[in-house]
This record gives sequence, C-alpha cells and structure tokens, in this order.
Amino acid sequence: MEEAAKLFDMKVLHIGINANDEAQALGWAEEFLKYFELPIKNGNSSVFSGTLVEIMKGHGRGTIGHIAFGVNDVDKAVEYFKGRGVNPIEETRKVVDGRTTFVYLDKEIAGFMIHLNLVK
Repeated sequence: MEEAAKLFDMKVLHIGINANDEAQALGWAEEFLKYFELPIKNGNSSVFSGTLVEIMKGHGRGTIGHIAFGVNDVDKAVEYFKGRGVNPIEETRKVVDGRTTFVYLDKEIAGFMIHLNLVK
C-alpha cells in the first residue's frame, strides 16, 4: 500500500483555526503578524495570516479547525480515502471543468477536519 503523501504529492497548505467572532480572529491574526510577520488578509468568513494560517470568524468545520492538504488530483485522492472509510462531504465539493478542486472529508482527527485542494 502506497502512502497518500507520495501518491498525490500531498502537502499541508494551511491550518484553519476557529475563532468565536471577527474581533477574536483579527486579534489572533495581529499576533501572527507581530511574531511571525505573516500579513493579514481579511476576507468574508475568515482572516488569513499569510498563506499558512486561516482564522475563521465564527465556528467553522472541526472542533478546533481544519487542515488544508494540497493534492495533485482531488478526485483520485477522494477514491483513495473512500477505500479507507473516509468519505467526501458532498455539499462542500467544488468542481471546475469537470475536476474537483476542493472538498472536505467527513473525518475529524484531533479536533481538525480535513479538506483537500487541487494544487497544479
């Protein structure tokens, strides 16, 4: 059995953290700016600290948050994980030109949900 990281050139893209609200999200982003010089990008539902940390402005998926994995083929990765008992959350699936570009998986690990992003 070949590991997913090698099969799909899997890499961690970012860690998502659930804040209670926008004020808390911005406060945490200010700390990432102060200590790690990660620039703040304030979006509709989250605040990014650079590209490494996404802070949700309200409770997002996962008890603590989420981990975004970049893969070279989301559809094949989904089939791989389905074979291991982890399924996609279909209402989160985004498809562009017939290929899945984003989807959450239905397994929480250590308080974190996992989502897969297509990385070209």
